Amino acid sequence: MQQPQGQQSQQAPGAPNGIAGGVQVSQPGGISPAQPGATGTTTSNRAQVNGGRFDFDDGGTYCGGWEDGKAHGHGVCTGPKGQGAYSGSWHYGFEVSGVYTWPSGSAYEGQWQNGKRHGLGMETRGRWLYRGEWTQGYKGRYGVRQSTTSTARYEGTWASGLQDGYGSETYADSDYPTIISCNLKRV
Repeated sequence: MQQPQGQQSQQAPGAPNGIAGGVQVSQPGGISPAQPGATGTTTSNRAQVNGGRFDFDDGGTYCGGWEDGKAHGHGVCTGPKGQGAYSGSWHYGFEVSGVYTWPSGSAYEGQWQNGKRHGLGMETRGRWLYRGEWTQGYKGRYGVRQSTTSTARYEGTWASGLQDGYGSETYADSDYPTIISCNLKRV
């Protein structure tokens, strides 16, 4: 058996813990002899790999579908030294829809575009839950952020990951929402 030649993990800016942003194994001219650190296996004399496992030199792994030397179909990618894991759909090296879990237990489940959270998704982080739209890695346009341990909640518009524009906020010490408008930005 021969193994894929080398690997390139292309991480997009803002990608969590070095996993999101594309998984790609370069295969110029087809399959070549093994490179140190690679333990994935393929069948010789094939220009593309349809599935398998690849271990990166940094300790990360990818196990799943491949096409044209890139993660494609369903697969699981783990970061080096337990830095997190993504499980879901891939399209030529980039995440499409799936779950990313951080070692802290925080998680994001939803859509991706070019290695960033984009589209509809849900993030759980500590005692907070956010459900809504994402734009290029940030909470965007409209969503709901709520506490899992109190009545604290914000529902409204977002820009660049911050509450911005119109919405209503319920504070932990109140059962009644406060209507917020006119460019409220939280830091």
